Amino acid sequence: MKHPNILISPKITTALDLGAPIVALESTVITHGLPHPQNLELARDMEKQVHDFGATPATVALLDGKIRIGLSDKELVRLSDAEADSILKVSHRDFATAILKKKNGGTTVAGTMFVAHMAGIKVLATGGIGGVHKESPFDISTDLRALAEIPVIIVCAGAKAILDLPATLEYLESMGVPVVGYQTDEFPAFYSRESGLGVSVRLDSPKEIADFAKAHWELGMKSAILVTNPVPENNAIPKSEMDPIISKASAEAIEKGIHGQVLTPFLLGRISELTQGKSLRTNLALLLNNARLAAQIAGEMKTSKRVKAI
Repeated sequence: MKHPNILISPKITTALDLGAPIVALESTVITHGLPHPQNLELARDMEKQVHDFGATPATVALLDGKIRIGLSDKELVRLSDAEADSILKVSHRDFATAILKKKNGGTTVAGTMFVAHMAGIKVLATGGIGGVHKESPFDISTDLRALAEIPVIIVCAGAKAILDLPATLEYLESMGVPVVGYQTDEFPAFYSRESGLGVSVRLDSPKEIADFAKAHWELGMKSAILVTNPVPENNAIPKSEMDPIISKASAEAIEKGIHGQVLTPFLLGRISELTQGKSLRTNLALLLNNARLAAQIAGEMKTSKRVKAI
């Protein structure tokens, strides 16, 4: 069935038709997560990492009210040049708004999962998932609900360290979402390899992860598989160093009354300032590391086409 509001690029269409490995890439890191020109450099570098490790990159975004699966370099430039306050941050509730108003938008992890699943793409790479915010236990990312309901593999460096990690893991456990530690028994804390928290299972190879996902879904389970991939050791920042910085940024957000969709960009930006750019460099390193692993996992999976688009 064709969908008038979804445009799939020719390279992604070909990869789907061939059952070739594909990795979906979210785009809020481009539109809201990083400053220009680092955002464009990262978008290009992530696509290159996916390609170099044997898969086809499928960056997901909205342009002129159309959901795009796979962007040209010209479209990546257009997305990266947009002002953050003029471009939507698109999760489940925002697709209809973007389509109706013909807006441009970067898709969140949840939004990208939704689109990838419609297209039959099984693997997605990101930096860190959203979760339960420390500033308010009622501020819970749509990513968590999507993880409970959409059967794709998400490769990340854990949840963003600005979040309440124990509460986030409790939510995932309650919703039956497997949390895989890639070559680790400990849930990584985004900038840091350690958190003091465990994972539900440790798996040590891309093939093990693919086999685990197949076994999970063949039983009729509907949840995602969350694969947590620690940042490389030479790029990691110790938890003991990050904790006071995160606490300071969080206190400033509370003082300024910052909440909702602007909270995460504020916190990440403020942490980058407080670490004099060190956290930004770590963020870039873990994103590329996740793209590499996602491509390898995708190589062990088979795509299954679900929705055709014009």
